[in-house]
Amino acid sequence: MRSAMADAELGDDVFGEDPTINRLEERAARLMGKEAAVFVASGTMGNLLAVLSLARSGQEVIADADAHVFMSEGGGVAALGGIQLRQVPTEAGVMSADQVRDAMRPTDDYHAPLTAAVCVENTHNRHGGVVWPLASLRAVREAADEHGVAVHMDGARIFNAAVAQGLEVGEIASVADTVTFCLAKGLGAPVGSVLCGSAGAIDRARRWRKALGGGWREAGVLAAAGLWALDHMVDRLAEDHASARTLAEGLAELPGISIPLSRVQTNIVRFEVTSMGAAEFVAACRRHGVLGSATGRRGVRFVTHFGIEPEHVQRALDACLEVVRHDGA
Repeated sequence: MRSAMADAELGDDVFGEDPTINRLEERAARLMGKEAAVFVASGTMGNLLAVLSLARSGQEVIADADAHVFMSEGGGVAALGGIQLRQVPTEAGVMSADQVRDAMRPTDDYHAPLTAAVCVENTHNRHGGVVWPLASLRAVREAADEHGVAVHMDGARIFNAAVAQGLEVGEIASVADTVTFCLAKGLGAPVGSVLCGSAGAIDRARRWRKALGGGWREAGVLAAAGLWALDHMVDRLAEDHASARTLAEGLAELPGISIPLSRVQTNIVRFEVTSMGAAEFVAACRRHGVLGSATGRRGVRFVTHFGIEPEHVQRALDACLEVVRHDGA
């Protein structure tokens, strides 16, 4: 990947003249079955540009209550777009079509904001990498069509969803008007995401990207990493899923740990520590060379990725056992 970056052909992307950026955007659009694409700094920026392109100030976007766009993006759509998010509580991050229908605002009620779009997150970060079933996505798309509103997919880990289900990413992306995917998570690039959609939506997104200071110059060095990742890192995501399953099943056997194994479907492992605080557990694991994140008082998140081999999973389990036996005693 670093060799590809060093050898990248460069130009000025602000003027559409970086050939490596152009190749990445063209390839991304083809993969997702969309007319156009734009390279952005992060998934957060991609989601923000998508919502700004699909909704206007004073309108509303429906999302589940634990969605990344609501919980983890600094309130950007509200602060920068004047757009509010309608939060739908779910059991595992997957909204039903009826929940979406119930959240739609009536167009003849001047008291309520107009619904502009629905946002779905696939896979779902806060629910442990849960994959949206394709039938559920299509049902939500149908509900959106009934009310004439758009669908955006936060597909930061859409390739994980595709590999887990044995589907092409384009089939999953086909339910959405716009879709983002991340090059810097399971695919291992150093930075960047891509937003894909209709030519009109991407043109609006480019204008917003410039206004937000996101115009690239010779950014092909980053796009080269993304192209290499798409060539070499997608199929091996199944290895990360297998590592996560082994890790989760091992954690389930440890004292003081509660984990919903049914939600470990891809590369994210979320669990609760009952014998000590999450921050204390994560700090103790760090002392044993194992890195994770505390998510609330009891919640912990581990993520498997490229470079994690079976022996590393066992080492992590040994460290967790040591922590809950001694540090949590």
